[in-house]
Amino acid sequence: MASLVEIVPSSVVVRVLRGVFALPEPVKRLIAGKPVRRDGQRLSVDAQLLLTMMRLEGEQRLGAATVEEARQGLARSAVYLPKVPARPVATRKVDAGGVPARLYTPKGLADGSPLLVFYHGGGWVVGDIDTHDTVCRYLAVHAEVRVLTVEYRLAPEHPYPAAPDDALKAYEYAVAHAGELGADPSAIAVGGDSAGGNLAAVVGVLAERRPDFALLFYPATDMSVRRRSREVFGDGFYLTDEDMVWCSDHYCPVERRAEVMASPLLAEDLSGFPATYLVTAGFDPLRDEGEAFARRLEESGVPVALRRQEDLIHGFANTWSLGGRFREAMSEAAGALRTGLYAGPRDRS
Repeated sequence: MASLVEIVPSSVVVRVLRGVFALPEPVKRLIAGKPVRRDGQRLSVDAQLLLTMMRLEGEQRLGAATVEEARQGLARSAVYLPKVPARPVATRKVDAGGVPARLYTPKGLADGSPLLVFYHGGGWVVGDIDTHDTVCRYLAVHAEVRVLTVEYRLAPEHPYPAAPDDALKAYEYAVAHAGELGADPSAIAVGGDSAGGNLAAVVGVLAERRPDFALLFYPATDMSVRRRSREVFGDGFYLTDEDMVWCSDHYCPVERRAEVMASPLLAEDLSGFPATYLVTAGFDPLRDEGEAFARRLEESGVPVALRRQEDLIHGFANTWSLGGRFREAMSEAAGALRTGLYAGPRDRS
């Protein structure tokens, strides 16, 4: 049976979404239902409302879909998030050492700006630079940076370690060609969400020329074990345990999941990792492994700001344009990126 977003024109869905999330909080609460509390946390009404709307729409779980159906579903849902950039952003295609990429440059941004190399999420199986277009535009505008977003190869057609290989190759291209990209070669960050956060962390661990900053949204950092948050939040909060098993099985064989390129948390030495802003979501099965990575960074002497957005769910970076708590969380992350790149050490001589 066709879903609502396949029947209703995208322009209508966008208007409905804007209208619903602009309602007064008491009205949103009536739609969302009673507050949800778990593990000493209370889910925000915005996150709960989004989950309610997704259930009404009949969202299909990854585990029940083919790879192609899952990719089409994520691409389709991205169309229905309203795009409201604060100012125009120019884009152009880039061949990042054989890896397709897209460069975002906000209007009026001077040459020599910092650069963020960004890796999209999607469990290494779904997602692309288009599904994360609004994320890159937001970060480019609000952090005053250029963003190079990377179209790394996806599993199962290209299983591990194709994705981290591409991530490293694109980052090395950005370092070598920063001037051609209009960027400052001494102010290059890596970032990503979920599986993209995993790839950014891998680059931070393994790159010969370490990044100057890392921006990690609810990253997957350890494929080798199951942590408590996966049991507590593994169903009912968008990303499920079933989804994670489906993605992991398509991406990486069990016997290789403890390798650093799959699980950067397990690296022996993290002391050279860049200063980091790492944000987790309270109602996210990935929460505990992201926070474990932050603790290891801190123990290794790395400057790290760990922020748990305890009332949000996995994937909030993609929903910033709905406003409310989603936008607040993204605004904080963009501010951290801007501070880290403009105020941090930039002398690579």
